[in-house]
Amino acid sequence: MISIDTKRLHLRNVSQNDVHAMFDYRNNEICAKYQRGQAKDFEEILNLIERRKNDEISIDSPCMIAVALKETNEMIGEIIVKPKDKTISLGYTFSYKYHRQGYAFEALTVLHEYLHKMAPEWEFISFTECQNIASIELLKKLGYKDLGYVPSMDSQAFGKWTTLVTEEKFV
Repeated sequence: MISIDTKRLHLRNVSQNDVHAMFDYRNNEICAKYQRGQAKDFEEILNLIERRKNDEISIDSPCMIAVALKETNEMIGEIIVKPKDKTISLGYTFSYKYHRQGYAFEALTVLHEYLHKMAPEWEFISFTECQNIASIELLKKLGYKDLGYVPSMDSQAFGKWTTLVTEEKFV
């Protein structure tokens, strides 16, 4: 079971109660603008939640984490953790209703600490579209280094705790 708290947030497993919040922000133009391949159909989101509701944070398999307000348990976003080959790739989407309030920074900061303790030798990588200035600024604020543009993904790569070998792959 996933359960990590911050001052304002509770990081937890997704649940069927989250379907309306996910449907809302995944289908909102502001949030969907930079997302690729996310389920947007109500039934697809229900099925996704059903598949991911018992995820555990691990370096052995991917997981989906709901970010909820601590006081109300309302889901305001999600973080995807994909571990592979000593690299943890993180993706995130936060509801347009909660942008620019520090929630993504707060959630990702505590999750980075948790994952880094779990796998201190692992590298962290995130990709974002070049036009997604808010996400780029968030990654920089979190201590990520701009690794460059990846044409095959049409994305900008950012790394934290990366090695020179990894960084040279992106130059």
